[in-house]
Amino acid sequence: MCAVTVTFHPSARMVQHLQKVLPQVQKMVIVDNGSRNEERVMLREAAEASGFELIENAENLGIAEALNQGVRFAKEHGYSWVLLLDQDSCLNEGFVERMVETWAAHPQKHRVAAIHPRYVDPKTGLQSPVRRADDGGPITSMTSGALMPIWVFDKIGEFASEYFIDCVDTEYCFRIRAAGYLLVDSAQAELTHATGNSELCRILGFSFRPTHHSTVRRYYMSRNRIMVFRKYLSIFPRWALVSMYDSLRDTVKCLLGEPNRSIKLRRIVLGTWDGLTGRMGKRENL
Repeated sequence: MCAVTVTFHPSARMVQHLQKVLPQVQKMVIVDNGSRNEERVMLREAAEASGFELIENAENLGIAEALNQGVRFAKEHGYSWVLLLDQDSCLNEGFVERMVETWAAHPQKHRVAAIHPRYVDPKTGLQSPVRRADDGGPITSMTSGALMPIWVFDKIGEFASEYFIDCVDTEYCFRIRAAGYLLVDSAQAELTHATGNSELCRILGFSFRPTHHSTVRRYYMSRNRIMVFRKYLSIFPRWALVSMYDSLRDTVKCLLGEPNRSIKLRRIVLGTWDGLTGRMGKRENL
C-alpha cells in the first residue's frame, strides 16, 4: 500500500500529521503543487528524515493531476493499493487496518473500487452527512481518506485533470458507479478533515454553517459542478438532482453568510458560464 498526499503551502503542523501515516503503509509519496521555496525545503528535510518520496511541481497543476502523479508512482513501483490524502487530513492509529477489514468483509469486494472513512470536522466535532445509494454505500465521497485498488485506474482511467480542483472526487465517484463498481464506507475508520473553514452563522433565527471557501475556489466549484451535472444527469438523474440541490444550498449559504460576497458572486457567475460553455483547465487571473 502506498499513501499519496498532495501538498500546497503546507505548514509544519501538517507535516507532523503525515508522520501518523507512515507506520500504517509500506510507502508514502508527497506531491507538492508549487509551494514556496521555504516550504519545499521543509518537505525535503522531512522526506530525508522520514523516508517518504517527494515529487515537486514547479507550479500548481491542480489536485487532480497531482493525485494522478502519485497514483502513477504507486503503479510504477508495484503497489496494489493507494491511500489518498489531503495535507490537512489526520488519521488515527489503526485507520488503515480498519479500512482493509471493511473491504475484506464486503460480500462483493471484487467490485469495490473505493473505501471511505467517516469524516469528522476538527473544529465542530460534527460528522459529515452521507447520502447513500440503494446498495448502502455512499453515492459520492471525498477523495481524501479514500483507499483504492490500483486496478480501478486501469479500468476507468485517471482523475479528470481538466477539473483542476473541486468536484474531482464527485466526478470520479460517479464514474466508478457508471462503470458498475461500488463505493463503501467504514464505520470504524475515522478521518479528521475540515471542509473549508466553516463558522456558525445566524440570520433571522436560522442557523447554518457557510464553508468560507476562497473566491478562487468558488469559481472552480461552480464551474465543475455544472460539468458534473452535464455529464451525469442523464445517467443518474436522481443523484444528480440531489447533488444540484446540495450545491444550490451551499451557494445560498455562501452569499448570505460569508464576506466578499460581491466578488464571490462574480466568481460563481463566471464559473457557471464557463461550465455551460465547456471551458475547463486552470483559469488565470482569478
